[in-house]
Amino acid sequence: MTEIGKTKKQFIIFLLIAYGVTYVMGLLIWYGSSISVDVSSFGNAQMFYPAAGVMLAYLLTQWKDELLPKWFYICFLVITFIMIVCCVISVIIPGESVSLNGQEFTIWSLISQYIIILGSIFCWITLLISRKERREEYGLTWQNWGASVFCILVFLFLYFGRAVISYVAAGEAGMIKEIFGSLQAWMYMLIMPVNFLFSFAAFFGEEYGWRYYMQPILQKRFGMRRGVLILGVAWGLWHIFMDFFFYTTPDRGLIMTTSQIITCLGLGIFFAWAYLKTNNIWVPTIMHFLNNNLILVISNEYSADVLQNQQVTWEMIPSALLLNGVLFGIFILSKEFRKKEDPCKID
Repeated sequence: MTEIGKTKKQFIIFLLIAYGVTYVMGLLIWYGSSISVDVSSFGNAQMFYPAAGVMLAYLLTQWKDELLPKWFYICFLVITFIMIVCCVISVIIPGESVSLNGQEFTIWSLISQYIIILGSIFCWITLLISRKERREEYGLTWQNWGASVFCILVFLFLYFGRAVISYVAAGEAGMIKEIFGSLQAWMYMLIMPVNFLFSFAAFFGEEYGWRYYMQPILQKRFGMRRGVLILGVAWGLWHIFMDFFFYTTPDRGLIMTTSQIITCLGLGIFFAWAYLKTNNIWVPTIMHFLNNNLILVISNEYSADVLQNQQVTWEMIPSALLLNGVLFGIFILSKEFRKKEDPCKID
């Protein structure tokens, strides 16, 4: 097989898993929603698919490569399969609700969380026992400490800045004091590093697929800026079943999808900038984790249901476009997007 042929085969396999499995499972999300079954576990599982597509593509086409981190890839794929099975069973045999720490969870939602925790532990083990050369060859090492920490701090500043601007613009400036004066908020943020260690697999699942694999391909094909913009739209549409049947109700699904694309364009640009600046996949992985988990802090709602059945309107779209465009989208003008060389490399 020629190198071009192998690359095309890898891309097809990636698409079949990252999008094919997502949309097939999306039909189950639609069905589960129609019979009032909890589909929250589907969102957790979906986060694994992009990286699973990359890993399966490499395993099937580069098995003989001695530097391939096979055990880590296989472990991740097994966890992904178990998550899929959990989702399917949750629709066929809906479980009872259980109470934990004062919150109600369906049994399958709770099981999916434990799968992520155990899966993350096993993934850490298989990753750490891989030789350093293997991790380096397949973009799995932490590197460029200074730039990496800088990017994460910039993200936090912009993330909280966006929340502050939103509250002030809505005439709810008092919420800012309430949120940051809350002991619960500070305790929650204090334990977030530990939470990341036990849930990283899901967030890595998206970023290894989008930033490590798909971003360089699209940038080489369409250019540094257009490639990232195309990826942002593709990333947004990847959420479409969750947008219609989980994040909000079907009658507001189109609004949610529009909002999702705007968010993915803004964050996609910023995550791409951070990855280009650091060549460290763990940076966008950490930022993705922060983006999803800090929602509980800025909403001041410490509930697992905070993302479900959101009340979105078309009137919210212009402000979302303005905030995400100014705060995150502006980074597309940075020097990292003016580079002509291989987008995987940094200075």
